[in-house]
Amino acid sequence: MPWTKGAEMGGLRRLLYSPFLAQMVVTRRCNLACAYCNEYDRESPPVPIETLRARVDKLRSLGTFAIEFSGGEPLLHPDIVSLVAHCTSRGFFRRMLITNGLLLDGVRIWELGRAGLTDLQISVDGVSRSEATKKTLDVLGKKLELLSKEATFRVTINAVIGSANPRDAAEVLRLARSLGFIPRVGLIHDGGGAIKLNDEQRAAYHDLSRALGKGQFRLAREYLPKLLAGKPAPFKCRAGSRYLYVDELGKVSYCSQKRDWFSKDLLDYTCADLVRQFHQPKACADWCTIGCVRNNSKLDELRSQRGS
Repeated sequence: MPWTKGAEMGGLRRLLYSPFLAQMVVTRRCNLACAYCNEYDRESPPVPIETLRARVDKLRSLGTFAIEFSGGEPLLHPDIVSLVAHCTSRGFFRRMLITNGLLLDGVRIWELGRAGLTDLQISVDGVSRSEATKKTLDVLGKKLELLSKEATFRVTINAVIGSANPRDAAEVLRLARSLGFIPRVGLIHDGGGAIKLNDEQRAAYHDLSRALGKGQFRLAREYLPKLLAGKPAPFKCRAGSRYLYVDELGKVSYCSQKRDWFSKDLLDYTCADLVRQFHQPKACADWCTIGCVRNNSKLDELRSQRGS
C-alpha cells in the first residue's frame, strides 16, 4: 500500500491510521491570565482565516474525523464562526470548540449553532473568583444559563480540581447537571502533562469520581487511580497520528505540553508521518494525564507499536 506525499486518506488507510481528533490553535491570545495556564499570551494576533482554512483542508485530506478549536481563547478570533462553517462544509464528523465562556452571548451562541458546531466545552475552576482564576460560577453563571436555553450543540462542563477550593467541583457538577450539560472532572497538570495535586485535591477527585457513577470517566478510571497513587499508567500513545495538536504556527506536535519534543509543518504532513508516529513510543506516556491523547489512543491499544 503506497504512502505517497499528498495522498488523501481513505478506505482501509483511514481506518488504520487517520486522526480521530485534531486540536487546532486559532489564536494564542486570551482575555484571561489564569495562573496555572501555559497556553496563552496577551498580544498574539489571530491566525489569518485563509491560513486556517488551508490547515482545515489539509486535516480533512489526512482523514481527520473530528476537529476542535482552542487557544488562547478561540472566541477572540473574528472569523471563528465562518471557520466552523467551513469545517461543516468539509464533512468533519464533529466540530468542537474549547472556550472560557466569558465572550458568549445569545448572538454568538446562535451563530455557532447555525454554523454547525456540535460540541462546546467550558472548564470551570470553582465557585468564586480568585487571583488564580476568573473561570468561576460567580462570573460564568449567567452565561451557563443562557447556553442551557439557547445552545443547539452539546455542552460539556469540566469541573477543574487544582486551581481553587477542591470541594467547589461538586457545586460545579451539580449546576452542570441541573442545566442539562455533560459533567466532567478535570485535573490540573504541570507543564509536562503530569498530575500536580495535593492530598486534599486528590481526595476530592476520588469522592467526585465515585459520586458520578460507573458511567462517567470509564477510560479515566483505567489510569487516573494509578497516577494519583504515584504509580505509572503505561499506554501506547498515538499522538502524531490518531491525535494531532496543531499550534498557531501550523506545527504538528504530540500535545500542548510537549511542543518541544516533536514538530513538523502540518501542510507537509503525509500519510507516512501518520504511520510513523502511530508506531513511535513516547517517553512521557507512563505519566501522561492528557485525556484527549489517551482517549484517542485507546482503540488501538491492542495493536503493536514498533518504534522507529
